[in-house]
This record gives sequence, structure tokens and C-alpha cells, in this order.
Amino acid sequence: MSRKKVAVLLVGINGYGQTYLRELLSDKYDNAYLAGAISTNPKRSNYYAEIKQREIPICGSIEEFYKHHKADLTIISTPIHLHKEQSIFALENGSNVLCEKPTTANPKDINEMVKARDRTGKFLAIGFNWSFTPQTQKLKSDILNGKFGKTKRLKTIVQWPRNNDYYNRSSWAGKKYSPDGDMIFDSVANNAAAHYLHHLFYLTGDTIETSAQIDELTAELYKVNDIETFDTCTVKIKTTSNTDILFIASHAVHEKRKPNFVLEFEKATITYDPEKSDKGMVATFNDGTTIEYGDPEVDKDSKIPVCIDAVYKGNQKILCGIEASIPHVQSIAAMHQSVPNVAKFPSEITKHDKEKKLTWVEGLNEILVNCYENWSLPNDLGVEWSEKGKTIQVNN
Repeated sequence: MSRKKVAVLLVGINGYGQTYLRELLSDKYDNAYLAGAISTNPKRSNYYAEIKQREIPICGSIEEFYKHHKADLTIISTPIHLHKEQSIFALENGSNVLCEKPTTANPKDINEMVKARDRTGKFLAIGFNWSFTPQTQKLKSDILNGKFGKTKRLKTIVQWPRNNDYYNRSSWAGKKYSPDGDMIFDSVANNAAAHYLHHLFYLTGDTIETSAQIDELTAELYKVNDIETFDTCTVKIKTTSNTDILFIASHAVHEKRKPNFVLEFEKATITYDPEKSDKGMVATFNDGTTIEYGDPEVDKDSKIPVCIDAVYKGNQKILCGIEASIPHVQSIAAMHQSVPNVAKFPSEITKHDKEKKLTWVEGLNEILVNCYENWSLPNDLGVEWSEKGKTIQVNN
């Protein structure tokens, strides 16, 4: 007896939503089909003509869709401040949900979203790309099984230049609040580089479905662009299991550096540096032996087939659900508590490329790499313009 195909609703078909559209319209999923698309401005999408040609319903709101249609899986790819409301609405209308990261900007939303998931009996997955990959799942399984011993300290660095177009891509980019007062807090840590902070939390969680919990956080936040939040951060975090985490990310740089990380354990060190090696995540034991886990970036779209298969096979166990996302939500809130008023970089070190529409900070690439190599914040190293924020207790 053949199973019924999974009906997928995509909420948000512009911006990152087009990544989902490309996958869902590729016909690579024999067990699913795109049953509807939600957009207030669908003609902006590069796939609008194809959606119309396939006669896929396009609605202006999620409420309009559910009046006339049903979906087995709803993917939420909309602005951050809409995630809670739309996820809960989809759950309550009979859909499982894959909500794009971050879960929310407001930690108070988490409880409502968990209750809605439990009440409806559906799953609520959070779209942190790497967590759904077989490479990450294998590595985390080995960590949980004690292969590397006790966790000592973790760090990651992301240096991705972003120009004016990036910050003009939407009305909510770089904003703290929506016009209605809902929390957005869009920043380098809550958007483009969010995956890599979450990855450290997720890999070192106590169970396969949870992440490491935060005890305290101290941040340094800066900006070169005219935004309300920050485009550069260096953050020290201590978990409740006494593991130190260093997170460094910036859009205010001139040269791109792909995400790197180092995980130090008692028996081994796990590294990821795609610019130096194509082996992906590699564990090197104290005796020199290694295990290669591969590059999770290769399978970064795994969240889509994982969630489709979970619906198709009736498996409600999603390994990157809302519980796994909680520390990331808490960390963003704590960063803004640590540094309530984000300082702009000094004008004398600010540069602008008119042709590329890029504003950056001279020498910042090197400073951040120095911080990364020395497990330090800029202020720890005596950088002239730096100022350390308050230490925030999170575990309470």
C-alpha cells in the first residue's frame, strides 16, 4: 500500500525562502509536493512564473491558505518576529512545522511554542542547517558516547563581508523591533552566523535532542553599518557544565573567511577549516590518530528531506527541535543585555568601497583572528577601541 505524498506549505517565498523553493520545485522529492505558497509580494520571487505554471495556490496570508487547504508540513521562512505566531497557527491547523532559524528573538515565546507543539502532537523543527546533517549527527553521537572524553573549550569564527544591499534587503534588517513592537534583534549573531554559534551548543548538549545550557555570557558588540543592532561581536560564554565558548563573527570586514571551529576535549581536538582542508570536521586524538566526519556544509539542505521523511514515515522525533534552539535564543538576549548600547567603530579606521557598496573596519580581520587564536576578546588583548560588556547570568 503506497503512502500519500506529503503536502508542503511554504510561508515566505522571497529572500531565503527562494532556497526552499529551489529545492521543493526540483522534483527530487518523490514523497512530497509543494501544496501552497504564502507571500504578500509573490511577483518578487524568481520562481513566481513556475509556481503559477504549476497552478500551485499562492495566498497573501497563512490564514487565507488554511481556510481552503491543508498541509502536512509547513515551512516558515519569514521575518524573525513572525516565527512564533505563524508556527503556532500552522501547528494548530494540523501541520508539522519546520521554522527557519532563529526560533524567535523573544525568549518568552519559547514556552508558548513548546505548549502548542505538545498540545497538537505535531513536531516543531528549527532550521539550523548543520544539525540535520549525517556528519553532525555522527559526530554528536560520538561525543555523547564519550569517545573524546570531557569537553574543555570551544570556539568558532565567521568573517563574512556584507554590503549596503544586505542591510537594505528588507524593512527589518538590522532592526531591534517591528513597527508593532515585536522583538527582531536581527544581527550577525541572530541571522547569517547563527548556525555556527548554535552548532557549538548543539554538539555539546547532554542528549541528542538538546544543546549545552548557558551559565553566563560576556559580550563585546560593535557596528560600522547604520543599523540598530550590531554587525560585529566577540562573545565569551560559560556553560552550566563549565565549558568555555568563544564566538566571533563580523560583517564589518573586507576579506571573507569561511566559518572555522575548534572543539577541545580531554582525549582529542576536533577542527573545521574548509579553507585549509576538504576533509570537513576532523577529530585528532592525543596520540595522533584521526577520524574524518566530513563537511556538514555539503548536506546543508538536509533539514528539508529529514522533515519530509519524518512526516511521511510518521516519525515525530526531530533531533533539532525547539529544545535544541533555546540556548541560541537566550544567548542573543544576553548579548544585548551585556551591551545595551552598541558602539560604532571609530571613524578613523572606517573604510568604504563605493563600487562594492561595502563599509568595513581597517585591520579588523587581523584583530579578530588574533582574538580567535588567543581565545580572547579584543579588550582582553588591549585593543584601543574595545569595551567589554557586563557579564550576564543566564541560567536563572
